Amino acid sequence: MTTDNGRILGAFTASHSPGITGWPERPDQTKKDKVYAAYDEVRRRIDEIEPDAIIAVSVEHFTNFSFGNLPAFAIATADSYLGPVTKEMGEFLDVEQHNYPGNGALGRHLYEYALTADFDPALVEGGLAFDENFCVPFKLIDPDSKYPLVPIIVNGVNPPWPTARRSYDFGEMLKAAVEAQSEVKKVVVVGTGGLSHWVGLPESGQVNEEFDRDFIERIESGEPERLRSYSPADIDAAGNGAHEIRTWIVAAGATGGAPFDVLAYEPIPEWLTGTAVAAARI
Repeated sequence: MTTDNGRILGAFTASHSPGITGWPERPDQTKKDKVYAAYDEVRRRIDEIEPDAIIAVSVEHFTNFSFGNLPAFAIATADSYLGPVTKEMGEFLDVEQHNYPGNGALGRHLYEYALTADFDPALVEGGLAFDENFCVPFKLIDPDSKYPLVPIIVNGVNPPWPTARRSYDFGEMLKAAVEAQSEVKKVVVVGTGGLSHWVGLPESGQVNEEFDRDFIERIESGEPERLRSYSPADIDAAGNGAHEIRTWIVAAGATGGAPFDVLAYEPIPEWLTGTAVAAARI
């Protein structure tokens, strides 16, 4: 990599429960304030970097894909994205429907680089609509939608899932891809999802705090193998929604093994999720 090439200058991760923006009044005020303060800090750090693009890594909740077409990884290459997908969802999330700017050129580069690196992600050239996956966190960390996005989807909603090891390696590939081009200099990675939660099951509303705190220790350690070693059964203990932690693992891989500082963690049943926000020490 030369000094003229792109670099990942920041990596951040956060939960995306619809309650964070849609029903903010439900949790204890102290818990809520800690979470919002962490999102504010992420926004401040991103504005300090002033990235040319943000690689946004999340899952999606059958907004675009289906059981008939559910890729392990997908990279989008459009120049704008509609979110939330419907006005009704916008009212539910308390996010005004609008078009988010995209960086299609960087998306295409990431996709082509992935193929040379023995990954075979799905290519989404247009029509990727956002749900809470991106709309919730980006309302808080980029409320004016200033920064162009390259959305990447990781299957975290239905088995079979990509392994934790493959997810981390995918993040390492993204880092190499950014550094292999010189058009987009300053890049930030944002991974959204998790932590523990159950979706559409009787356990919905429960939080597995033991799992969450163990995961926090692992991502704070900066030790790749501790993240790569998760099995699907390990994650199942924290709910079907906990499989979204693959987005955090991708973001960790994209840092080259940097430890993360967890800026906030609160078990919030009122938001149906173990809610956390973190930043890599790059």
